[in-house]
Amino acid sequence: MSDLRSRVSNICSALPGAEASDPWGGGHEAWKVGGKMFACFGSVDPGVSVKTPDVETATMLIDAQVARKARYFHRSWVNLPDNVADEELTHRIVSSYDIVRGSLTKKMQAALAAREGT
Repeated sequence: MSDLRSRVSNICSALPGAEASDPWGGGHEAWKVGGKMFACFGSVDPGVSVKTPDVETATMLIDAQVARKARYFHRSWVNLPDNVADEELTHRIVSSYDIVRGSLTKKMQAALAAREGT
């Protein structure tokens, strides 16, 4: 497991209801909550892709060279490189998780434990 994958795994596994899978096979790793993806590793490209609140935020992160465009994802997703700082990585993953968790049905949200720090 690469250093980034282990860093992401440590962050994601601490989030209530987060589960990892390899939905397409071939070494992908998708972290989901309520069946919806909030972080993903591809099988070829380095880095981890996460959802941002909107296209404008994604564009700002790309322009600031904090992230790259996430291939095959909506424009509101970005790809964080292997050398992303721990604080930025944690912030972006937790933000992506919160966005996706917030889109779940109220019933699914209620079934999940509260996230620490909220």
